[in-house]
Amino acid sequence: MAVSKRTDLALEARELIQESAEETSEIEGVIAREYKRHGCPVTRVEIKNEKGEQALGKPVGTYVTVETRGLMRHEGDSFNSSVRAIAEELSPLLPVGGLYGVLLAGLGNRDITPDSIGPIAMQNTLVTRHLVDKMPEEYGHMRPVAAISPGVLGTTGMESAEMILGAIQHVRPGAVIIVDALTSRRLSRLCSTVQIANSGIVPGSGVGNARAALNKNTLGVPVISLGVPTVVDALTLMADLTERAGQPEPDWKEISKFSGGLMVTPKEIDTQVKSLARVIGYALSVALHPELSVEDIQGFLS
Repeated sequence: MAVSKRTDLALEARELIQESAEETSEIEGVIAREYKRHGCPVTRVEIKNEKGEQALGKPVGTYVTVETRGLMRHEGDSFNSSVRAIAEELSPLLPVGGLYGVLLAGLGNRDITPDSIGPIAMQNTLVTRHLVDKMPEEYGHMRPVAAISPGVLGTTGMESAEMILGAIQHVRPGAVIIVDALTSRRLSRLCSTVQIANSGIVPGSGVGNARAALNKNTLGVPVISLGVPTVVDALTLMADLTERAGQPEPDWKEISKFSGGLMVTPKEIDTQVKSLARVIGYALSVALHPELSVEDIQGFLS
């Protein structure tokens, strides 16, 4: 039996379809293109219709993947380049008009490192709703932005969707932006890839612990997600490495009996998550407040 390779990334779902067909032709209902922005490789996958949904197993929408490997290698201006690239890909998906408020939600468990990128990103994001409300003379020109980290069901007793809905009812934003950890099929994409999507997200789906979906239908406002793969399923990793090494396929049915749902994460996960969460926080701030520079945002946050 062939192993089912687990991934949350649209570009990897497209890769898997093309590999299974042993060809690189276009997939019906799916448009993809590759380019670079500020030196960062970008892959844009657009799922146009039901046929595209069925092929990739993801809802209709736009999925943009920005690679930030330069950040991991500590290359020159990689921080600013990554921030600008992510911000510029995110900006077209935001509500038109800077005065439409936005609610940010950092999903995940801050006590489990691979799952903490959402809460840490919120700590690195400029929030302005209170400033716009209390000091309109100085900050009335800025977009009202609020942020929450709803935690996880096991520690709060509430679904993330319930807490976000409560915040939406109070804040009444024009859109919600969610930051969460994802799963990838390849080690090389862990903590070096950011996926931006306008189709919402199902928290925990990548690790087999799916929670309530967060999208326009469930929350009542447009939902944009920023996801970072921080883990890879052990069986998926084994299958990928076996193929790349040109080795014959083992008996996956037997191996799967012993995998125990194991997830693999890099040994440098602590520093990698902190670094990419900071990039995401700054990129959100640049996209939401285009009148500010990275240096301005750093000043506000410090």
